[in-house]
Amino acid sequence: MFGGHDTTASGLSWVLCNLARHPEHQERCRQEVRELLREREPEEIEWDDLAQLPFLTMCIKESLRLHPPTMGISRCCTQDIVLPDGRVIPKGVICIISIFGTHHNPSVCPDPEVYDPFCFDPENIKERPLAFIPFSAGPRNCIGQTCAMTEMKVVLALMLLRFRVLPAGEEPRRKPELILRAEGGLWLRVEPLSAGPQ
Repeated sequence: MFGGHDTTASGLSWVLCNLARHPEHQERCRQEVRELLREREPEEIEWDDLAQLPFLTMCIKESLRLHPPTMGISRCCTQDIVLPDGRVIPKGVICIISIFGTHHNPSVCPDPEVYDPFCFDPENIKERPLAFIPFSAGPRNCIGQTCAMTEMKVVLALMLLRFRVLPAGEEPRRKPELILRAEGGLWLRVEPLSAGPQ
């Protein structure tokens, strides 16, 4: 529970930070949510609605790529692993896998430091299997992945209907700890939308 709380909070904070720095993406997310809830109150958002927010989902995933809450994972090899160059990682060895390094690999993502939600357009994802692993992958992946994504979608949808998020100061520097944080915290300005949800 603690890990899920802390990682989701980190993920949400970085998404808000990225949307604050990219108002065009923030506005597109807001319009997507408004269209989805056209004649309903924000509190009436339902489980099935969350699958109908493709751009918001792409923005969350791109933020998780740039700022994965968990920077790395370890795995014990259950069999010998032959690498492409012929070297072998023997069975029983514990390997450290850098999620951050994988997500910032220029051979996978040509401009790894640029926030571009369109990297997660369904057409582009097919070219990169297992290059996006903020929740790990395989049989030991995060059991709270669905819960975390759901929580982030709901919080962002409801926030964007009510507020405009703006940067407050310089771009934050990453501070890798057990969970990815920002040096000095992530500071944003939040303005209420005068017209309210439409």
